[in-house]
Amino acid sequence: MKKYFIFFITIAICSCYSKSKESVEKQIQEKPLKVSFDKIDSIKVDFLGNPNVHDIHPESRTVLFVHNYSMFSEDIHLADFEGLVFSSFSKTGDYPDTYSSLLSTLRIVDGYSFLATGYNGFMTYNFDGRLISQVKHIDFQVPNYSPLLMGHGMEKMGDKYVYINQDSPKDNDYSNKSRYDEMYLLDLLDPATGEREGIIKFPESSIFKSGKYFYRNAWDPVFHIENKKIHVAFGLEPVIYTFKASPPYELESTLPIDLKDYNYFKGADEYSEDVSFFGLRFTSGMILNIKKFQDFFLVAYFPGYDQLDTQTNFENKSQDEAKDFRERMQKKYPSRIAIVDSSGNILNDFVPQGLEPSSMLLRDEQLWMMEKPDEEVERDYFRLFRVGLKVDSN
Repeated sequence: MKKYFIFFITIAICSCYSKSKESVEKQIQEKPLKVSFDKIDSIKVDFLGNPNVHDIHPESRTVLFVHNYSMFSEDIHLADFEGLVFSSFSKTGDYPDTYSSLLSTLRIVDGYSFLATGYNGFMTYNFDGRLISQVKHIDFQVPNYSPLLMGHGMEKMGDKYVYINQDSPKDNDYSNKSRYDEMYLLDLLDPATGEREGIIKFPESSIFKSGKYFYRNAWDPVFHIENKKIHVAFGLEPVIYTFKASPPYELESTLPIDLKDYNYFKGADEYSEDVSFFGLRFTSGMILNIKKFQDFFLVAYFPGYDQLDTQTNFENKSQDEAKDFRERMQKKYPSRIAIVDSSGNILNDFVPQGLEPSSMLLRDEQLWMMEKPDEEVERDYFRLFRVGLKVDSN
């Protein structure tokens, strides 16, 4: 009798727990979290020109940015969080301590030095521009592309750095489907030795392993290092892949993201050298940046043109018509940010007011973004915002 009593009590408890769990899940469904951006701090730097912020170092309260005068001439500037530029110099030109051309954005190492990876190797400079050390690349190749933009540089992992793989096929032939099996998407860089190691290939479930052809740059990865994980999104594919941050860098999880009105190229049955095929990179949806911040994924993306606008884009137009069309498309399809939870639920999807979505930079658990400039107004300053997340229950 006692056994039966315990049995029934257990069933009742399990039943109550089940109902309680269902009630909580129902409540979550009925009252989902609403997560939005909250500007909590800012840095205004007085500077005339079009600067490109490379890094921010909260501990030393330093901003590192570059001003490009031309393709072969640029100045490096360092400012404090009060907006005062305290050091300026150039490391381009025919000098023994030049990095030549940059492969990645400059990275602040500590309160007195920064790291540059360029054609001449890994170069460490102090904040006055004096060369501290130089390590030549063991295996240097002229890069396929270098996204020198805020939020797109090398990310530290232990004593090394993770960065995009910048290699091109030696025969420059992208028509071979086996490329998608062979290519590494990221590199592990060692600034102490100059060595690099290719890591992370396309998972079998990736759209780039579907047997279709894609234009060059369709797979350009964006990534984020979190503890012992590497989160990666491959170009236009709306999926976050999480890999272990240690050899053999195994795939740990896959998180598809159902972005609203996301129009992206899903591959072609035949490869094409036509200009319109390469031009799809300007009309297809694209993941621009990802960050893991306070248990949420922040996904910056370009939504892509719809089918009609894509077709219109490749029609013959006069110079004025093409300019007018581009300006209309920029307003119609602004870059957006989706805030995503660990289950892939989109908690918010919006155009951030006055912020450049792709510029998200995470340093010392602080999220910084570049203010989106008004192209119609010339300014003698630029501003950075420190952004927090405001979590509400609807």
